[in-house]
This record gives sequence, C-alpha cells and structure tokens, in this order.
Amino acid sequence: MTNASLDLQQRWWNLEAKLVERFGKKPDVETILFLIGMQETGFVQEKITKEQKQDLMHVAVCTLLSSSGFYSLSGHDEEGWPHFEQRKALPEMPLYEQENFLKDHILLYFEQQGL
Repeated sequence: MTNASLDLQQRWWNLEAKLVERFGKKPDVETILFLIGMQETGFVQEKITKEQKQDLMHVAVCTLLSSSGFYSLSGHDEEGWPHFEQRKALPEMPLYEQENFLKDHILLYFEQQGL
C-alpha cells in the first residue's frame, strides 16, 4: 500500500468509528451514500422504495463529485429534488480505485460538514 492509500484507509476508519458512535453500527459505502442523499435532499419518510433509495444515492454521488468539478447542480424539480449536469467524464479506473475515489470524496464531504 502507498502512503496515500494508507492515509485514506486511516481517515476512512476514523469516519467509520464516528458513524458507529452515532448510529450504533458500522455503515458500508452504500449506506453512507444513502445518508448523504437524505442529508442533501431533506427527504425523510418511514418507508422508502428501492427506487427512492437509488435516487438518494445518485444525489449523493453527484453532490460528492461536484466538489471535483465532475457535476454541477442545475436546479431543483417541483418536488425539491436536486438535479445535476455532468461537466466532465469520470476517469477510467479499476473497481477498487473507484471505491477509494468515492471514499476520498465522502471524507472531503464530511470534513466540509464539520464531522
């Protein structure tokens, strides 16, 4: 492992520990994306459909990657959901690098949110 990936892993473990304190169990990346989507949309209801969950995770990914200029917010629909426009192509990378790319953006998001 490189120093950069070791640093990413350590920061990730620190975030997981904070989320375990808050929620009582360790969330996976999908759960964290779901939580970010809920945070960004304010969408909270008792029963959430699979499609709504996917929409929330999509909002999260677009929000996260907008900090690197891949997406920008183009507006909100009549229900208040944010819509994004892709600004540049995502880099081609193997699956494990994609996960680290996303984790890095999640860590940045939580730093910006003051966690």
